[in-house]
Amino acid sequence: MEEINHRLSAEAEFDFTETKDISHVMDTIMTAYGQDILQLVYTYVQDEGIAEDLTQDIFLKCYSNLDQFKQRSRLKTWLYRIAINSCKDYLKSWSHRKFTLQNTILNVLSTKDKDVDEQVIQKDEEARLAEAVMALPVVYREVIFLHYFEAFTVHEIGQAVGKSPNTIKSRLKRARTLLKEKLGPEQEEG
Repeated sequence: MEEINHRLSAEAEFDFTETKDISHVMDTIMTAYGQDILQLVYTYVQDEGIAEDLTQDIFLKCYSNLDQFKQRSRLKTWLYRIAINSCKDYLKSWSHRKFTLQNTILNVLSTKDKDVDEQVIQKDEEARLAEAVMALPVVYREVIFLHYFEAFTVHEIGQAVGKSPNTIKSRLKRARTLLKEKLGPEQEEG
């Protein structure tokens, strides 16, 4: 198990034909990517309970389609593609319209070993940034999240969302501009 986890976390190719124990493979995948997928889903739906439900559905889809993974991309990219498509489907669905979305994001950054004043200031800045990111349209929010929070390259983001690298570059630039507009005036006042 440690060898498989190490291989997954190191983004090495994982040959699913090596083992016939699909539950072991799925357990490993869920352990390696569960939290990342949950955070990605949350950026779309902005509701913790719905994000958890969709994450479970995503891993069920992964389980059902694992034999279709051709290893032409990284496993993480393939999972993110499933997650993004599932989120977009949910956002178009009738059930999405029934829920009121929250304006919070999971706390991704930790603030260890800082004094209270610095922690309060950093949490305020993180909250402002999270609020600004969450206020972006989905097409900009997804590229910001994947690029800055998940460290995806422009090419990997393109694969995950099904767009060309040039489109991703344009969306990143526009997203940065929108964030600067939202955050700029408040930073100058302080």
